[in-house]
Amino acid sequence: MLRRNMRLRREYMYRKTLEGRERLLYENKRKIREALAEGKPIPTELRNEEAALRHQIDLEDENTAVPRTHIDDEYANASEKDPKILLTTSRNPSAPLIQFTKELKYVFPNAQQMNRGGQVISEIIETCRAHDFTDVLLVHEHRGVPDGLIISHLPFGPTAYFQLLNVVTRHDIKDKKTIGTMPQAYPHLILDNFTTKLGERTATILKHLFPVPKPDTKRIITFANSSDYISFRHHVYEKKGGEKSIDLKEIGPRFELRLFQIKLGTVEQSEAQTEWVIRPYMNTAKKRKFIGE
Repeated sequence: MLRRNMRLRREYMYRKTLEGRERLLYENKRKIREALAEGKPIPTELRNEEAALRHQIDLEDENTAVPRTHIDDEYANASEKDPKILLTTSRNPSAPLIQFTKELKYVFPNAQQMNRGGQVISEIIETCRAHDFTDVLLVHEHRGVPDGLIISHLPFGPTAYFQLLNVVTRHDIKDKKTIGTMPQAYPHLILDNFTTKLGERTATILKHLFPVPKPDTKRIITFANSSDYISFRHHVYEKKGGEKSIDLKEIGPRFELRLFQIKLGTVEQSEAQTEWVIRPYMNTAKKRKFIGE
């Protein structure tokens, strides 16, 4: 099993190294297409390759016209099966962290909660791979306050590291009337203001934690980005009176997420390449937005 995982990982990394070459080839073919469409001469640097590039263009179809990326490989099987999530914590979790993790178990459909005990991360990841889990979620705390969430996609990554802020559990919501039973239906997702390339990447990681809901589902989960702080809200709705009259009920929990790192690997791989990380000097640019405009 270990040798097989190492071989699959090497194959995945090799495919990823091909992306730069494929992107260059795609750009060269795009220049050829534009020159032919506008009746302009072929760029000088491509004249020696013109015949070969035009032959490749003639053989393209809708599936091969745009090069694949490692993101396509990471979530290639997402449409074939529902996500299966393992949810666990740091070692020796406090009571508030255990309570928060229990609530997260009901937020993510098909999630299974596991007591961490003395297990190390590498053992957990190998067990999850062997049992066809698609994601591992680790919740961390500082002095009893949940302050970190790691989302590691299996079998090869990516792994996203989030800071957790302003956590409010279901029973700490001030308006007691909003608290009801936790529904089990697959929720509709609202992903607001993930407009940049990094925002789209973040939205891809988050949305693949949830299976496809039924059209009549009345459960809604919202990830709303504002100044790179992602607000999580969890509601159900009921129609009252006319078609446009809707009663929205928050069922919690609620919290904010702040992305600070994405790595091209699973959480136990310390050597994995860093795709994106927030830098200290970035904080000095007050108006700069990374996830949304």
